[in-house]
Amino acid sequence: MHRPLTIKMIGLTILALHLLAVGTPARAISIREEEELSKEFMRVLYKNFDLVEDPLIMGYVDTVGKRILAQLPPQPFAYHFFVIREDVYNAFAIPAGYIFINSGLLLAMDTEAELAGILSHEISHVVCRHISQRIEREKKIGLASMAGMVAGIFLGAAGGSSAAAQAIVLSQAAGQSASLKFSRDDETQADQLGLGYLNKAGYTADGLLQILKKIRNKQWFGSEQIPTYVMTHPAVEERITTIDSWITTYERGDKTKAMAGPASDYFKRMQYRLRALYDPAQSALQYFQTALDNNPTDTNAAYGYALALSRTGNYKNAVIYMQKALFQDALDPVLLGDLGRLYFLDGRLEDALRILQGAASLGKFNPLATLYLGRTYINQGKFTEAAQTLESLINQYKDLTEAYYFMGETCGKLERMPEAHFYLGLYHFRKADLRTAFFHLERARTTLTDTAKLEIVNQALKSIGKLPPKAVQAGSR
Repeated sequence: MHRPLTIKMIGLTILALHLLAVGTPARAISIREEEELSKEFMRVLYKNFDLVEDPLIMGYVDTVGKRILAQLPPQPFAYHFFVIREDVYNAFAIPAGYIFINSGLLLAMDTEAELAGILSHEISHVVCRHISQRIEREKKIGLASMAGMVAGIFLGAAGGSSAAAQAIVLSQAAGQSASLKFSRDDETQADQLGLGYLNKAGYTADGLLQILKKIRNKQWFGSEQIPTYVMTHPAVEERITTIDSWITTYERGDKTKAMAGPASDYFKRMQYRLRALYDPAQSALQYFQTALDNNPTDTNAAYGYALALSRTGNYKNAVIYMQKALFQDALDPVLLGDLGRLYFLDGRLEDALRILQGAASLGKFNPLATLYLGRTYINQGKFTEAAQTLESLINQYKDLTEAYYFMGETCGKLERMPEAHFYLGLYHFRKADLRTAFFHLERARTTLTDTAKLEIVNQALKSIGKLPPKAVQAGSR
């Protein structure tokens, strides 16, 4: 995905930042405008970038984020956390409580406290409405153009992503919109608030300090690549000094908070899962082979190796290593769910059904295991059981996009066509395939009788807006 940028593109990006850095507006855009901008931004994101949708990875990040959010006063909107599949060291927040962290930065961390530090800082930017203030005076260029500019800056136009570079260069905002580069005052305020939230949540500020040092020391490849995080979050060296002083003053060397214990094991497993499923396949295999060579009894490494093997289609060996990972805890619902998934991918449907039903019986909801239980029922022709399983999954966990597709296909098999169009429409809507989404949602709108589902359809169609006739025809083929 990463290709070196030309000097010209970098120049355009920096020019856009420089021309429009003319102070901070006195007020911010409204909450409603923040929410509309965030929707436009997500369209750009889904179209040009890959998000990590694995519910176990996202569930971990969300848990840490919510632990920090619990320390905040009441907020005017719900917060959402996302991991973008990008190697660039980057994390950022946009209006309406959308917090993003790149997979590369997440893999560079050693402790949960580092993740908490980054999330707390970005949450603080939202609380202070720093970006919303800077956007206020440029509303006249339109939300779509502004969303393109936001994407260009924060998603890495200056950090090596050609898609993000195109977003900002082609956007009207490249020469008109306000700079989104944080000021030193913004950073100071976000750090001060963030450090307080961290302390209340039981985390040491040392986590934020350590990850900032890694950002500072990162060796970027190619002289043309500019570190996005440093561009949008200036004065890293000053921040390191300030946070170090804060630790000395307020924590007095106390390193006992959230730096070790059970959370560390979960953190390492989350990282191994991220690396195994989202790093280049051969790179992931080599990483876990080396880890197992160094420590053959490392069950987390065996787990990661099993996941990496599955990406190459080597399901038989993947099962062997997943069973090794289970040796330490044969009733681990996550590992059992992954073993059931491997059996399914290997075509061993009876084994998959046995293991996935067993994992479900343990009482801990596992979205991915539930998805593959539904898929197992589909492959066995048990469409009623599949529909019940997948509907339960979607009701409990709405962020697993694949579930909508398989639910739509299952409803089609059961000749429940209004629902088939409903779920397939939502699937394509979430995948930013608006033409196909429009086709299915329009049919759902005219045939559904479920008022709750109709409301969801109408909201999605309103968000899509009007498409040209050709677009509708293309979606209907």
